[in-house]
Amino acid sequence: MDGVHDMGGMDGFGKVEAERGEPVFHAPWEGRVLAMSRSMGYAGVYSADHSRFAQERLPPTTYLGASYYQRWQLGMEKYLLERGYVTAEELATGHALQPGKPLKRKLTLDVVSAGLARPSFHRQQQAPQRFKPGDRVRTRNLHPVTHTRLPRYARDKLGVIESCRGCQVYPDSFAADRGVDPQWLYTVVFIGQELWGPDADPTITITIDAFEPYLDPA
Repeated sequence: MDGVHDMGGMDGFGKVEAERGEPVFHAPWEGRVLAMSRSMGYAGVYSADHSRFAQERLPPTTYLGASYYQRWQLGMEKYLLERGYVTAEELATGHALQPGKPLKRKLTLDVVSAGLARPSFHRQQQAPQRFKPGDRVRTRNLHPVTHTRLPRYARDKLGVIESCRGCQVYPDSFAADRGVDPQWLYTVVFIGQELWGPDADPTITITIDAFEPYLDPA
């Protein structure tokens, strides 16, 4: 979706300043937010795509004014409220006021141990691969109201397929609870001037991973 979160290529935000000696967490509550997010993922009710989509729908002033883990917390609260896992009253009081909603799986030690390894997002193909390395493609000028992994700066741009990454879970569908909808994923190369205009450094190239529904033959 289009929103203030999609900052790639946007002006006015200034230089990214790296914090020297940055700690893993700036406060204990940040670690708890991460733990809650991971626990919901282990229980099968929350994913990275759900988290991203929830944060993308935060009001612009809230998104820009919040820290990294504050966005995680606010997005998580939004998701839990929308899915009926908690109520506004329970969030306000800090404890359950009614029986919990059933989860997809119990949070056991085996489930947590398995969740510590990065899962595979590869899935069985549903259709033949449309593009091959060397093909010229143009990204679609998409403006969906739901989640997408195609950044705004790379829409309606000419590029070349560098490689195919296999058939994988399609975040645009999964974040909106429409299933995994496996789609082919490609690494696409763009020259800097195609993305940033004629004044860009002509020696720069940029690669992005783009799903097949984002691409048309050029």
